[in-house]
Amino acid sequence: MYAVIVTGGKQYRVAQGETLRVEKLEADVGAAVNFDQVLLVGSGDGIQVGAPTVSGASVAAKVVKHGRLDKVRIIKFRRRKHHMKQQGHRQHYTEIEITGISG
Repeated sequence: MYAVIVTGGKQYRVAQGETLRVEKLEADVGAAVNFDQVLLVGSGDGIQVGAPTVSGASVAAKVVKHGRLDKVRIIKFRRRKHHMKQQGHRQHYTEIEITGISG
């Protein structure tokens, strides 16, 4: 059984037992998280597509850890103008493990 969920403005295809990194969630490590915005639920041959979401469907997950991704360097450079600007960014993430899909 698999599902397509929306979190952090992105869509993810998830199945029970897998882990994935999503945008930072405000939950403690070990806490249970429930995703209600389920766009699609599929099992075997049957597929249930929502308009826009599947009513009554939800995906349960457990927070494994929080972290930050590698640094992305932003460089703005103007040639012959004696101008260069550097900036860095590290995006926060939450790693979750899918514990159940109901729908």
